Amino acid sequence: MTGIYLAQGTIMPTSSYTAPHRSDGHNGHNGANDASGASGAKGANGFYRAVWRWHFYAGLFVLPFIVLMALTGGAFLFHHEIDNYVYSDLKQVNPSSAAPLPYSTQISNALAHQHGKAVKLTTPSSPTGSTEVTIADASGARHAVYVNPYNGQVLGELMDRGTIMWTVRHLHSLAEFGTFPNALIEIVGGWTILLVLTGIYLWWPKPKDGSSRLAIRGKPANRRWWRDSHAVIGLFAGFFILFLATTGMPWSVFWGKYANQFANGTPTGYPSGVRVNVPLSTIPMIDAFGHTGWTTENAPLPQSVDTAPRAIGIDKATNIFNDLGMTPGYAVSLPIGDRGVYSASIYPNDLSLQRVIHLDQYSGKPLIDMSYADYGPLGRGLEWAINVHMGQEYGLANQLFMLVVCAALVFMAVSAGIMWWKRRPSGQLGVPPLPRDMRKVYGVTAILAIGGIIFPLVGLSMILILVLDLLLVVRPRLQLRNA
Repeated sequence: MTGIYLAQGTIMPTSSYTAPHRSDGHNGHNGANDASGASGAKGANGFYRAVWRWHFYAGLFVLPFIVLMALTGGAFLFHHEIDNYVYSDLKQVNPSSAAPLPYSTQISNALAHQHGKAVKLTTPSSPTGSTEVTIADASGARHAVYVNPYNGQVLGELMDRGTIMWTVRHLHSLAEFGTFPNALIEIVGGWTILLVLTGIYLWWPKPKDGSSRLAIRGKPANRRWWRDSHAVIGLFAGFFILFLATTGMPWSVFWGKYANQFANGTPTGYPSGVRVNVPLSTIPMIDAFGHTGWTTENAPLPQSVDTAPRAIGIDKATNIFNDLGMTPGYAVSLPIGDRGVYSASIYPNDLSLQRVIHLDQYSGKPLIDMSYADYGPLGRGLEWAINVHMGQEYGLANQLFMLVVCAALVFMAVSAGIMWWKRRPSGQLGVPPLPRDMRKVYGVTAILAIGGIIFPLVGLSMILILVLDLLLVVRPRLQLRNA
C-alpha cells in the first residue's frame, strides 16, 4: 500500500485553509471529503490523520529505494538465465562423448592463463556447462577462469563476481555503495512493512458514495483513478510485499547480523552437523566460498585432524564428494593452510538438495556433512523464505509470480508520486494535517515504535523524522493555531 495518501493534506489548519486553484482541474483541499472516499467522520478522526501522516513520511522516504529494489530484484529472479545467455561463450560448451579431464588438469590450465593461487573450483552443473576455477592473484584480487572440461581449453575469464547479475545483486542490496547505504536495506524494509500496515488502515473505510472498496473509478487523467488503482493493487499485493520486505531483512547489516548470531547460537539455526566434536577454525564459510546459504554463512570451517605426507588432492576429493552424492554444480573451496579442509557446498533451487561437506585434506574423511534436513526449525524456515524471495523454490511459477509482485511495487511507487503531484498544494510539500488532539499522534507513534524496537535502525530513522517534523512542521503549525 505504498504511499496511498501521499499528499492529500497540508500543514495548514483545516478551519482556515482555503483550497488554491489548480490549473489541472483538481482543487487542493486537504482531502477530508475524498481521502479514501470516507468523509467527515474518518477524515476528521485524529487517529486516522495521525496514521495518514506517518504513511506520508514513510512513503516520502522509501519510494525511490523501493523502485530500485523492485527493478533489480525483478531482474535477479532470472539471474541464471541472463548470465548463461550473456556469457554463453564462457559458461556453455558443446557436450562430448569423451570423459571430462581431471580437475587437477583443468586447474593447471587455468593457472597457466591467470597466474596466482587457485582457491575455489565450481563443477559443471550439466554436460553443457564449463568448469569455473577461481584464482587469487598476487594482489589478492579474484578471477573466475572458465575451462572446457572435455579438452581443457581456457574459454576466458571474468573478475570474480564480475557478471552483470552480480552487479545487479549488489545494487539490489545497496552493497555497491558501501556499508552505510547497505544499512538502508533494514530501514527500507522496516518502513515498507509500516507502509503496508498503515495503508490497509487508510484503505479500510467504505467509500461514502456506496461503491465497492475494490472499484477503480475515473480515468487515468484523474487522480481518483490513480488512488483507486493504487489502493486495489496494494490490497492484493500487500501480503506479498510484506513477505518480500520481511524476508529481505536477513541480509541487512544490523538486524540480519544479530538475527544470524541468535539463530546460530541455539539449536534453532546451525545444522546439527556443525555441533560435532571436531576442531573448528575462525574462518566463516562465507569467506571461503564467497556465497553460501544464510544459515551457514557464519558457520566456521573445521580443521583437518589427520596427518599424512601430503593432501589427497582435488581429484580424489571430488571423487569422494561425488560418491557421497553431492549434486553436480557444487563448489569446492580448496584448503587454506596446513589445517585447512576441502569444503564442498551447493545451494540449488531445490532446498532438499542443499548440502555442505568438509573433508580432512589428508585422509579424505568427512568431518562435517550437513544438509537442509539437518537445519533447526528457524534455519529451515528462513532458508525456505529466502529461496521463495529469490524465485527459486517453485521454478518458473515462483519467478513469474515474484516478477508480478515487483511490477506491482513499481506501479505503487509511481502512482503514489502521481497522486502526490496532482494533489500537492502549489509551493508546499503536502504534509497531511495534524490532528487537533495531539494525543492521537503520540498514540500512533507509540504503536509504530514497536517496529522501531524490533528493527533498531528503523527506530533511529523514526526518531530523526520525529525531530525534523517537530522542528519544521509541528512547531510552526502549533504557533499558527495559537496566534
